[in-house]
Amino acid sequence: MSGPGYPDEPDIDASRAPLLDHLIELRSRLVTSVIAIAVAFAVCFFFADKLYIFLLHPYEVGSGLLAAQKAGGEHHGPFDLLLALVGLRDAPLPATGTLKFVFTAPLEFFFTKIKLAGFGAIVLSFPVLAWQLYRFVAPGLYRKERNAFLPFLLAAPLLFLLGAALVYYVMLPFVLWFALSQQIVGSGAVTVELLPKVSDYLTLVTTLLMAFGLCFQLPVVLSLCGLAGLVSSAALRAGRRYAIVAVFVVAAVLTPPDPISQITLAVPICLLYEISIICVWLIERRKKRQDAEAEAAA
Repeated sequence: MSGPGYPDEPDIDASRAPLLDHLIELRSRLVTSVIAIAVAFAVCFFFADKLYIFLLHPYEVGSGLLAAQKAGGEHHGPFDLLLALVGLRDAPLPATGTLKFVFTAPLEFFFTKIKLAGFGAIVLSFPVLAWQLYRFVAPGLYRKERNAFLPFLLAAPLLFLLGAALVYYVMLPFVLWFALSQQIVGSGAVTVELLPKVSDYLTLVTTLLMAFGLCFQLPVVLSLCGLAGLVSSAALRAGRRYAIVAVFVVAAVLTPPDPISQITLAVPICLLYEISIICVWLIERRKKRQDAEAEAAA
C-alpha cells in the first residue's frame, strides 16, 4: 500500500511476516485475553454479592421516591422527583427500610451471580482485550493509521460508561418508580405487590446497560466509517431525518414501554449523531489538508 502521504516501507512493522508467525502471535493474544477474562471473572464472582447490591441502588431510589411521594414529604413534587432521579438530591429510603427480592429455584441466585460475574468480567477486562486487539492489527497499519486508531480505543469505553451511567442514575430509577407505582396495596383484601426475582432484575439491568452502552458507540462507528471513506458528512446531514426516525424506533425496541425511557435514550443518541457529523467533517478536512500537503511536496 503506497501513495501520496504514505511512505512505503518504514511505517509498516513486520507486515510480511510468515503466516505461522501471525498465527503464533494470534494465539498469544488470545491466551492473554482469556487469562484476563478468567481473572476478572474470579474477582467479580468473589464480590458478586456486593456487585448485586450495587445494582440494586436504582430500585432503592425508585422505591424511596414512591414512598416519599405517597407520604407527601419534601420529595413529593415533580421537580424534587427529577432532582432525585438525576442524583442532584438525596433520595429517601424505601418505606420498609429494606428491599425484598426473591428467587424461586434452589440455584437461581447462584447462576445469577455467575451471569453477573461474566458480565462484569467482560467490562473489567475490556481495556486488556482492546489493547490485545490493537497490538495484533497495529503492525499492518501505517503510522498515521495507528495514531488515528488510538483515540477510538479511548473513546469507546468512555462512551460506554456514559451510556451506562445514564441508565443507572436516571432511567432505571424512573422505570422502577413507575413500576412500583402500579402496585395495589392497602385496598381491602386484594394486594398486588411487586416481588422481583433476582434473575429477572439482573437481566433487566444488564440488558439496558448493554443497549445504552452500545448505542452510545455511534460516534465511534461513524467516525471509523468516515476514516475509511464509507460515509461522508454530507451524506450524514442529508440522512438526518431518517436517522432520527431510526433512533426512535431502536429506542422503542430497546427500552421499557414508556415514553420517558424512550426519550431518555433517543435524545442523547440524536445528539451523538450530530457530534458524529462534526467528527466526520473534521476527518474530511484533515484528509484534504494532508492530500494538499502531499501534492505540494511532490
